[in-house]
Amino acid sequence: MASNFVDYVKICCRSGAGGAGSVHFHRDKNTAKGGPDGGDGGLGGSIILKGNKQLWTLLHLKYRKHVIAEPGENGSSSLKTGSDGKDVVLDVPLGTVARDAESGEVMFEITEEGEERVLVAGGRGGKGNNFFKTATLQTPRFAQPGEPGQEIWKVLELKLLADVGLVGFPNAVKSTLLSVVSASKPEFADYPFTTLVPNLGMVAYRDGKSFIMADIPGIIEGAHLGKGLGVRFLRHIERNSILLFMIPCDSSDIKKDFAILMNELGKYNPELLDKRRLLAITKCDMLDQELLEEMKKDIPIGLPVIFISSASGLGLPALKDAIWKEING
Repeated sequence: MASNFVDYVKICCRSGAGGAGSVHFHRDKNTAKGGPDGGDGGLGGSIILKGNKQLWTLLHLKYRKHVIAEPGENGSSSLKTGSDGKDVVLDVPLGTVARDAESGEVMFEITEEGEERVLVAGGRGGKGNNFFKTATLQTPRFAQPGEPGQEIWKVLELKLLADVGLVGFPNAVKSTLLSVVSASKPEFADYPFTTLVPNLGMVAYRDGKSFIMADIPGIIEGAHLGKGLGVRFLRHIERNSILLFMIPCDSSDIKKDFAILMNELGKYNPELLDKRRLLAITKCDMLDQELLEEMKKDIPIGLPVIFISSASGLGLPALKDAIWKEING
């Protein structure tokens, strides 16, 4: 699974050069010295990203280090414009962000099925000598060369699109929950950092409805600085509609753990603090009613709290109800 999920690629893109304009004068059996009829050069091929909702990883681009588009053809006589170079269209998952590799500047983000954006534009074709004809310059003996293509490195990053993102420390049993409520089969075990890649699962709700849940690899204190799995996975949280914080009931201090998670999100991107959120207290099959009532006194105030157990199924219907309510505002 880990080798199949790729959320970062760096590719060298070379767009096509524009074709050169033609220097030509009309000649036929009836015309010995006709006027200029050199055609324009064709447009160089561009490199284009296209949104494809069937994709969820950049794996297909991992080993494609060079992407090269065709040059435009030169113009010719009889005002014939050269053919445009063929564009290269790269299908990418929704949520793909394009950056300039050198400056790090974000160019755009692909968010819709079929959306097309130009990653690297092809060179413009040069004008033929007919274009430069004027009343005072009736026989121009020059034309424009085609504009050169661009060769530049680009970075593509994927931010997973999901309705609800699972946020918690390693061992918060996020993967276990995803495996129970969806058909996803993530790897999970009783040691930290089992989840090394984000996992997506479709969760069936009532009356044929469903929503998408994303298991984001565990956050640790200092993640925004790159500690642990660091910022590599924090960006996936940006594209989730709501956040489900998960803290186990055997935590020594639930309020402190929640504050640490909120702090890491805020330090990475303050806008994440504006997302709607829920809190699930996990592993609650270990608690009796008296302990549950006692624990409620230590829960952060101001957000919905659900006590659950992925092992026994405790609270899972209530959790789905709460998630659906938050998703639909």
